Amino acid sequence: MKKVVVVTGASSGIGLALCERLLSEDNELHLCLACRNLGKAEAARVALLSSHPTAEITLIQIDVSNVQSVFQASRELKQRSLCNRNLHSIVLWPLLLQNLLGVLLYRFEHLDYLYVNAGIMPNPKLNLKALFSGLFSRKVFHMFSTAEGLLTQDDRVTADGLQEVFETNVFGHFILIRELEPLLCCPDIPSQIIWTSSSNAKKSNFSLEDFQHVKGHEPYSSSKYATDLLSLALNRNFNQQGLYSSVVCPGTVLTNLTYGILPPFIWTLLTPVLFLLRFFVNSLTTTPYNGAEALLWLFRQKPESLNPLTKYHSATTGLGNNYVKPQKMDLDEEAAEKFYQHLLDLEKRFGTIRAKSLDSRSDK
Repeated sequence: MKKVVVVTGASSGIGLALCERLLSEDNELHLCLACRNLGKAEAARVALLSSHPTAEITLIQIDVSNVQSVFQASRELKQRSLCNRNLHSIVLWPLLLQNLLGVLLYRFEHLDYLYVNAGIMPNPKLNLKALFSGLFSRKVFHMFSTAEGLLTQDDRVTADGLQEVFETNVFGHFILIRELEPLLCCPDIPSQIIWTSSSNAKKSNFSLEDFQHVKGHEPYSSSKYATDLLSLALNRNFNQQGLYSSVVCPGTVLTNLTYGILPPFIWTLLTPVLFLLRFFVNSLTTTPYNGAEALLWLFRQKPESLNPLTKYHSATTGLGNNYVKPQKMDLDEEAAEKFYQHLLDLEKRFGTIRAKSLDSRSDK
């Protein structure tokens, strides 16, 4: 049976590079690109099919910063998600037409891999004082490898009344996982959830009393530490049901997000320096292809053999050779369980939206 792989945030950056590498690894898998923008997702699908013309690639629309969108996407994935490759364009047709052609679609009963990759760092601002002080300190390599202290962000509140970074990077994916439990939990066929985390996930920036990071100025770091905690909690609660979770750091990758931090001409000047620094800092993976190394490595592993307290880092040598560097995380199992319970409590607030979403579907 073909492996079924769902990747959120698959239309660009590390997500798209991962999809390319997954298809190069196993051209027989069934790949679902779960993206907010269907236009960009379709362009990504076309690009992937140009190099893998026989691949089966489906699109699903999801905005993980919107709970209703997550419920709708989850329902589509459970009910009929993947369609015959000759019907790929159906996902761009109106929903009513999809329903009329529903007989041509087929279901799947299990997800082998869920790559939780979509995420944001809104309006990152460079702390110039921290940058220049770090350049002349012993922490210069640590600073460039983790970006610790270099970036601050201005968060905002979503339509759901949640902090945007928290909802996008953590809670939206938590709801997705909860809704997909029937497809992920099968003791006889293990499933893997693989989170794109960060080495910038700092315990000092996270608080159980303020897990949405309303009061702080490091929402990205807080959210990534939260995903690490959630991954540990998922293992504690679901390993016996065949569900395993791991976290990955892609390293320092130059994507649209990072390019927006500094003017283009500065990046042009910095690029040779960054490649030189790779001889000293192996976390400077630089390209999305390199950053996807650990994500692909986990695809090859038996999930039962992985340590839930380990974060798997993509790394690149000065000569451009990729490898994976495991590193133990600074996590407390009790805190992980408490955070998991907080998320379960928060989930209850959106029970009405879920019920309305189900009702609207049944009426169509």
